[in-house]
Amino acid sequence: MSFQQAMEHVAQFFEVIGAVVLVAGLVVSVGLAVRSWRHDRAGQRAWQVLRNSFGNVILLGLEVLVAADLVRTVAVAPTVENVVILGVIVLIRTLLSFSLEIEIEGVAPWRRALTTGTRRRGRTPIPTATSIGPGAAPADSSPQGEAPRR
Repeated sequence: MSFQQAMEHVAQFFEVIGAVVLVAGLVVSVGLAVRSWRHDRAGQRAWQVLRNSFGNVILLGLEVLVAADLVRTVAVAPTVENVVILGVIVLIRTLLSFSLEIEIEGVAPWRRALTTGTRRRGRTPIPTATSIGPGAAPADSSPQGEAPRR
């Protein structure tokens, strides 16, 4: 088996993995949405769960499929035409990823910093002394290496 044949098989393997990710991700996303709907009977919440989870699956699937195209273009048939096609595919994937990210997050990446105090990607902001409440003590104002004084 030649190197190019081996790389063609690797590219096909990545394509299969990409398709499996998309199909399995759809099944898992629907399952999460159904579970959400059964839990609180809120159709809007279940719809959001479905959109967010499947949006992330699409992003992952696109990444895997681009990897397949990259292997095929670079290792199997590195012609100028194939490189241009790969460039167009990567550009389209980038635009899709960007728009999906905005759709999932609900805010453009450069505006994320302005949305403080909200949960983003399942993370909560780290509380500060001023956000804990009145009379809260600062975390540790002692010099490095010393125990805090009380």
